[in-house]
Amino acid sequence: MLSVIATPIGNLEDISYRAVESLRAADLIAAEDTRHSRILLDRYQISKPLVSYHQHNEAMRTVELIERLQSGATIALITDAGMPGVSDPGRRLIVACIEKNLPYTIIPGPSAVINALIGSGFPSEAFYFGGFLPVKSGQRERILTEAIARKETTLFFESPYRLVKSLAVLASIAPDRLVCVARELTKHFEEYRRGIPAELVAYYTQRPPKGEITVAISAPPCTKRKPPFSE
Repeated sequence: MLSVIATPIGNLEDISYRAVESLRAADLIAAEDTRHSRILLDRYQISKPLVSYHQHNEAMRTVELIERLQSGATIALITDAGMPGVSDPGRRLIVACIEKNLPYTIIPGPSAVINALIGSGFPSEAFYFGGFLPVKSGQRERILTEAIARKETTLFFESPYRLVKSLAVLASIAPDRLVCVARELTKHFEEYRRGIPAELVAYYTQRPPKGEITVAISAPPCTKRKPPFSE
């Protein structure tokens, strides 16, 4: 059995009882970064064999893990933070289980996307998540242009080193659109900062951001002159 387990995105207390028990029951834990995951496992006194499972060895390791699963092993798959398969390794192993007709289960938990969506105050009945924004400026502008045309709230992960550049693009193509920068979610310096793009550009230019960032872009007609929701 493969257990795909969501882990805390910041606060280590945000792990579920089921996740802890599943990790304790595993014969082997596949982790994106074994050194990082050891901090979480030590916190809950979980001592199990660890192997790395990241983007550079995903193909090779999937073959190895499938062989272990076929022999009857119980394996837990985790990433550094959040759910495996969401902008992190995991999908390849799940697809392999499907193809080999091997059992698996998904154990839910914290999500930066859902936290940012709800914390933004923007409409949440439907939303679009686009993963990480592209590094190249031309691709980033194209993706953001598509985002502001949607009828739903749109969310992206973004690097703190490129946040101001992305906000500047939004300031040029959608100057009145409300945006929320959700930063360091569940951690000590958690922040939800809302405003039109130019305001956020000015703020983060003076205060260079750090940490993990999720950007939420409101759907029209969410602008500074109108609240992000209606009764």
